[in-house]
Parts: sequence; structure tokens; C-alpha cells
Amino acid sequence: MFEKSLTDLIRGIRANKKNEQKYIAACLQEIHQEIKSNDPDIKAQAVSKLSYLQMIGYDMSWASFHVVEVMSSPKFSQKLTGYLAATQSFRQDTDVLMLTTNLLKKDLASGNHLEVGIALNGLSHIVTPDLARDLCQDLVSMLSHSRPYVRKKVVLVLYKLFLKFPEALRLSFPRLKERLDDSDPSVICAVVNVICELARKNPKNYLSLAPQLFKLLNTSSNNWMLIKIIKLFGALTPLEPRLAKKLLPPITQQIQTTSAMSLLYECIHTVIIGEMLTSGGNSDALAAMCVSKLKIFLEDPDQNLKYVGLLALSKILPAYPKLVAENRDIILKCIDDHDISIRLRALDLVVGMVNKKNLTDIVKRLMSHLLPSNNNNESSTLPSTLLEPAYRADIINRIIFICSQNSYSNILNFEWYIAVLVDLTYVAGVNVGELLTTQIMDVGVRVKSVRQYCVKAMQRLLSDSSLLENCQFPESNSEVLYAAAWITGEFCSYLETPTDAIGYFVQPGVTKLPHNVQAVYIQSVLKVYAYWANSLSYNWDEDSKQELLRFTEMIKDKISMFCSSTDLEVQERAYNAREIFSIIHQNLSTTHETTFDVENNIYSSTNKSPSIISELYPLFFSYELNPVAPKAQKKVPVPEGLDLDAWINEPLPESENSESEEEEESYGYGYTQKFGGSGDLIFSSGTAIGRRRDRKSSKKGYNSEEDEETKEKVTINSFCI
Repeated sequence: MFEKSLTDLIRGIRANKKNEQKYIAACLQEIHQEIKSNDPDIKAQAVSKLSYLQMIGYDMSWASFHVVEVMSSPKFSQKLTGYLAATQSFRQDTDVLMLTTNLLKKDLASGNHLEVGIALNGLSHIVTPDLARDLCQDLVSMLSHSRPYVRKKVVLVLYKLFLKFPEALRLSFPRLKERLDDSDPSVICAVVNVICELARKNPKNYLSLAPQLFKLLNTSSNNWMLIKIIKLFGALTPLEPRLAKKLLPPITQQIQTTSAMSLLYECIHTVIIGEMLTSGGNSDALAAMCVSKLKIFLEDPDQNLKYVGLLALSKILPAYPKLVAENRDIILKCIDDHDISIRLRALDLVVGMVNKKNLTDIVKRLMSHLLPSNNNNESSTLPSTLLEPAYRADIINRIIFICSQNSYSNILNFEWYIAVLVDLTYVAGVNVGELLTTQIMDVGVRVKSVRQYCVKAMQRLLSDSSLLENCQFPESNSEVLYAAAWITGEFCSYLETPTDAIGYFVQPGVTKLPHNVQAVYIQSVLKVYAYWANSLSYNWDEDSKQELLRFTEMIKDKISMFCSSTDLEVQERAYNAREIFSIIHQNLSTTHETTFDVENNIYSSTNKSPSIISELYPLFFSYELNPVAPKAQKKVPVPEGLDLDAWINEPLPESENSESEEEEESYGYGYTQKFGGSGDLIFSSGTAIGRRRDRKSSKKGYNSEEDEETKEKVTINSFCI
């Protein structure tokens, strides 16, 4: 009567909040004495207190043997305490587990079904490969127990045995299959659950159960069991195509009549993964019915239902984009949801249902997420996750993808797309400069009709001082100036005032830009200068000469700021450009074009521009730059007699070759051919030797061959036929 009960222990812990550890330490000392007692009631009480302390973090593995003693008690209450302690504290490496084999056999054979239930529950937690092997036959024989309560628990425990001892599945599968025809619904439900879990690894092994499962599908009214059966059929249908035709009527009836949202979703999901929407004459009507039912999910306030509805629609979208697009307004509302997972699922759908008509509206809606503070009241309450760099980058990548997919097939107005790319430069808030640069250059080269507008837009970027001031910040996307400079230089014929563009290239602050951008700036200065100087030659006079002299001297002085760059590419391009301008300036200053008058026998001055001006222009504009198909090189035939795999020169011996490679790495005398960012063919030293121009290639004739995969066909003779 003086022993502390479990209730006393809990009260004592609550009463000693300040000295809890000290109090528990004293209680553990008492438990150490109590658990050694010969009185089974005291021992069981000590184990129950240890179980409570174990739940709050104290170790009780030292008492494992005493737990087994309490498990073997003839009293039901004490046995229950022992099994509870075992399920909490026993592990796979607990030494005393070998002592529980005979104890479990005895309890499983008990005439009291409650004791059998306790033993089965405990076994499901502590089962090991050895216990599974030793008790397998006992459990299989119990599948025909007179009490449904026991049969149900045995079926569920067998699943745990199968995980530890897979051989038990082969031995017990026929008996397990018989339980699908059990008279008790709870046993049938347990068997269906076990088979559904087993079929996740290899559903092919359970095709033989299709007739019995189909019968249950038509007769059962248990929604949870129907969900399991339909899930299982969803895994079996891809293995046996004939199942789809057999399952279509009952599943369609369930979709039309059930009010359980979970069962409705599983039916729709099975229709999708079972490829029932792509086969059969009634597939269009079935798809329309599924989409209309999924609309209920999207309108439900439950976030879980909304998420699974979007998930199912994303799987229907590839086959029936028009049906999904009918719910565009609801899907667009989901983009503004506070739940990031729902927003991302909605974005997947939006990307998939873009067409020529709705592209601009969808892009505008997506771009509004990059400026939540400037939107209407509804959008201004969006969560702070919209400002996270990962989400903003995802939005931008989706915008670029939907606009550029299928070679820009959805874009009707390329000027609008260039404007979108320029706007993204300012509102992105993350580093996507490389992506935007690639897109601007690609559109500028591909679409001739947009080049004039593109040049104007790029000139505005070049004149924006904020991009230069913030170029040290990656999120400023100053890399877009690479595309701006390249487009302006390549298509400078569309410039209204070429001299202004040249001024932007040599304005103060450009040396802060990345080195690859500076290199393109220098090259573009030469291109625009060559075009402008050539245009002056058509109306050449003294004023034109003086203007060209002044401007050439100004550029020569300002281009010198690149000569001190730490980047070799920029430095060499700057020296080359400065030398070219020096030669032109000297030529303009000293050369006078004259002609000989035969009648008067005298030399007279002419208004003809110096030849050096006309010679500079063809270096950059001799050929038109056209887009080239990615696979165009493969269509170029190999000349007869050329062996591309043959050595040009025989390789040196290994020792000499390694020494030459080390010397080459040390002194950098190797000349590796490559192409510069502006399209010039250069060597490792950076010297430009000419323009690389590609002819326009035909885009026709690219037929890819795909290997057909063979599938193993499994037949269910009496059922599917």
C-alpha cells in the first residue's frame, strides 16, 4: 500500500517541476527495487511506470527480461502491461526476443480471443526474421479461426511477417487468397489492404486476383475498401490492357453516383493511369465527366482537395487540353493561393494550356507576381513567398518557356515579346540575365521583322545608367547589356543616330561591367563606326571629313580605358580597336584624294571619301547573319577521301607528349581555335582574324527515329475474355 502507482508517479512529476530530474531519479531507484519483487502485481506496476518514463525519454532497455516476465503473467491486465512495454522498448537486436517464441506460441493458441489479439498486436511490433520464420505456420493456420476478430488481426500481422521473411508470402498466399471470400467484411477489407500494399512493389504477381476483386468492386458498399480495390486495379490495368474495358462501367457508375470525395478522386485517378481516356469510343464523354467532377475539387475550400484536383487535371491536360482550358478562370485563381504547393500545381496547368489567344493574358498574370506590391488589393495580400528568389526564378523560367516553346509558335507579336523580356530585366529581382540574353539574341536573329524595334529597345537599355550603377549586383541582370550591345552592333543599320550608340559603348562606368560584356562593347563600337563612316562616304565633303576626324579621335581616346583591363580578351580587343582608329585618323589627316585633269594638265581635289572607310565596312557586313538549324552540320556531306578519325600528325611518344603538354600549360604557347562571343573567329591570344557567317539552312527533313519498346502481355483467360 506504500508503493507509488502510475498515477502517483505522474502527479509527483507535475508537482516537482523545478526538481523534476531529481524526483525521477529517486523514482527510478524505487522501480529498480520493485521490478525485482516476487509479487507479480508490484512487478507489473513497476513496468507500467517504466513505460511511462520511456515515453518521456528515459531508457528502459535494462528491464527487458522483467518485461518478458510480465508478458508471461496469467492475468490479462498484467499481460497487457507487458506487451505494451515490449512494443515500446524492444528493438530488433534485443537479446531476450529469443525467449518470446514459445510465449507467443502459447498466447496465440489461447482460448481467450482477447489474449490472442494482444499477442498478435505485440508480434506486429517486435517481429524479427527469426520470429517470422518460427511463427509463420502458426499464423497461417489461424486464418481459419472461428472468430473474425482473430482472422482480421492475423491477416494484418502477416503483412509484417512478409516484410521480414518474404518466403512466408509464397507459403501463405493460397490461404490468404481464400480470405477474399470471407463471410466477414472486416476480414475482406484487411486482405484487400494487405494485397494493395504488397502490389506496390510488383503488381504483376496479383493479376490472378482480378476476378475476385472485380466481384468486390460491384458488391461492396465500403468506401474505404473500394478505394483500395480501385487503387489496386489502377496498378494492374497497365499490365493487362483488357482490364480497362472491363472496369469502365463500374468505375463510371462510381464517378456518377458517389458522394465520397476520396473515392471519387481514386476513380478518376484510376481512369487516368489506366489509359481509359485514350482508348475506347466513349473516352471523350468520360474525360468531360472527369473534368467536370474535378471542378468541384477546385471550388472546394479544403486545400487538400484543391491540390489533388489540380494534380489530376495536370494528368488529363496532355490528352484533353481544351477541356482543361474551360476551367481557366478557376485555375488562374489558384495561382494567387497562399499555399505554395497549390500555386505551383496551378502554374503547371497554366503552362500546359497556353495557346495563341491566351498567351498575353497569362504572361501578364504571371508577371504580376513579380510585383505584388503594385497589384490590386486582392494580389497585394499575397504571402511573402512571392518575394523568394526561387519562386521568382521559377515564374520567369515558366514565362520564357511558354513563349519560346515550339519555336515561338504561340507568339503573334514579337515586339510584345521583346518588350516582355526588357520588362523582366527590371522586375525579375533574381539573376536571370543569361536566360534573357539568350532569348533576346535568338529572337533578334530569327525574326527579321522585329529587328528594328529590337534595336530601339536595346538602345534604351544601353542608355539606362541604373544598369551600369547596379552592375555589381547579380539581381540587376546587367548581363542583358551583352545582348543589347550585340544586337545594336549587328543590326546597326536600324539605328537613327549611330553616334549616340557609340557614345553609350564608351560612356564612363562601362568598365565595371562583366568582362564578356565589355568585349562585345568594343566589337560593337567597331561595327557601328564602320556603318556610320560608310554612310558618310555617300555625301562626302569637308564637313563630313572634319566630323569623322573629331569623332574618330574621341573614340580613340575613350577606347583606351579598356586597355588597362585585367581580362586579356578585353585588353587585346581594346588595343586592336584603338590601333584601327589611330590608322583611320592618321589616314584622314594626311591623305587627300585627287584626280588628274587631262585637258588642263593639272591635279584637282575630289569629293571622294578615303578608301580606308570603304575597306572597313566589308569586314563586318559582307554577308547577312542568318539562323542555322541545330542539326544543319549533320547534313553537310563529308568530302570523299577525308577520314575524320585519322591523325593529322602521328602522336608523340607518351613521355615526350607529357613533357610537351606540361610545357604548353606552363608557357601557354598552344593556339586553341574558338569562336568569340561576338561571332569572331579568334585564337587563344584573342586576335580576331575574320567574321564567321553561316548560310541559312533548310529546317526540313529532320525525322527522328524512336525505338519501340516491347511490353509483356499477361492474360487472365476466364476474366478478361
